[in-house]
Amino acid sequence: MINQDFVRQTTSFRAPKRRGAAIWRVLHTDPPLLVGILLLCGFGLLVLYSASDGDGAMMRRQTMVMVGGLVVMFLVAQFNVHFFRRWAPSMYAAGLGLLVLVLLLGEEVNGAKSWIDLPGLPRFQPSEIMKFVVPMLLAWYLASRPLPPRFKHLFWSALMIALPAGLIVLQNDTGTAIMVFMSGVFVILLAGIRWRIVITGLIAGLLASPAWFLFLAQDHQKNRILTFFDPYRDPTGAGYNIIQSQIAIGSGGVYGKGYGNGAQSHLDFIPESNTDFILAVLAEEFGLLGVLLLVCLYLFVLVRGFYIAYAAKDMFSRLLAGSITLTFFLYVFINMAMVSGLVPVIGLPLPLISRGGTSVVTLFVGFGLLVSIQTHDRKRFS
Repeated sequence: MINQDFVRQTTSFRAPKRRGAAIWRVLHTDPPLLVGILLLCGFGLLVLYSASDGDGAMMRRQTMVMVGGLVVMFLVAQFNVHFFRRWAPSMYAAGLGLLVLVLLLGEEVNGAKSWIDLPGLPRFQPSEIMKFVVPMLLAWYLASRPLPPRFKHLFWSALMIALPAGLIVLQNDTGTAIMVFMSGVFVILLAGIRWRIVITGLIAGLLASPAWFLFLAQDHQKNRILTFFDPYRDPTGAGYNIIQSQIAIGSGGVYGKGYGNGAQSHLDFIPESNTDFILAVLAEEFGLLGVLLLVCLYLFVLVRGFYIAYAAKDMFSRLLAGSITLTFFLYVFINMAMVSGLVPVIGLPLPLISRGGTSVVTLFVGFGLLVSIQTHDRKRFS
């Protein structure tokens, strides 16, 4: 016979766990993802404090942005993800309208005309919002059609991606255009596109790249690509950022120089040390071990995102969650590769580490969509 006291004790241990899980689900919060995000935010503020030379005003502003982002994530998570599915076409149309408005009335910052200041709203970048609206529309379109997608579905999907990406290119914001483009491409890849189409597209892109470079690329884009191949062709101009970044990363070694002791950043050798090149500050002060710690934190969030995509019960949620997670991965990869000199500099921040406003809040919108997919009751849609 089973010992009844043992059964009661076992049940009493399990009950609080079940109640705790139920509370998190009622609040529509995913504890593992939330812990990973909070650790990244805390580490980001620590590095930013050093990168900004202890600028109190900047730190207060960045802290408020992150707190606001967490609030936005929580609010987005309260809605069932299929609420956003119903509104995906309308949000896409509104996003296109804002991108056109930016071209007409937008403000230029750091060479990119991507900011808009509407009455009653803080200044923001509509292009950042499209990083999640585009995959949402693609997931809405492809989830209700036979998979793998047929050629006509691929054609319309490509058009849905090309319209916003092209408008963002006209704003002279190539980095964000690439992210919007890839966020849509990820949905198509996850929908099961045939490999021969993928390989054909890659070959076509490689063959077309010389023509783009010679006839379509703007001067600053050509300069960035040439600098990528040889930073020392203009060491005090176009190549200055990447040269100083590599010096900072190399000088950090394995253990780093110590918190607040980075010479390259504190003597202002690294431009954009609190935005695009903040990884160089981290590597100089915390060394290889600090970079590996950051990579582990990113991997924790990415693994949770992929698990949410895998566990999703309907195709729309699976496509959307997979695209959001892969887009986050691409952000991390491109920034780290850019700062290390492995890809051309395209001006993308390091997620949750670099100083930012709209870009940070929109990341939390994506996290909120992931939490919504994970915590709401999910039905299978055709």
